Amino acid sequence: MPIYEYICTECGCKFEQLRPLSQANNTANCPKCKKPSRPKMSTFAAFSVSASGIPKTIAGTGGSSCSSCSSGNCSTCAS
Repeated sequence: MPIYEYICTECGCKFEQLRPLSQANNTANCPKCKKPSRPKMSTFAAFSVSASGIPKTIAGTGGSSCSSCSSGNCSTCAS
């Protein structure tokens, strides 16, 4: 089950809630003021570490490494 992030528009409380995917767009009651709150857009970063221990961006996660790649196959990217 995914964890959804919420922010209450009434009191500003930020909270998370585990819910089924089928309830992704449902409101959740704020734990402080009990008012309905909408889910907020979550952001995250993803990276991997090469065999030599150097961090590298994972293809398709917003890094610039694939923007100029002419390979056509993300598994061949070196950065």
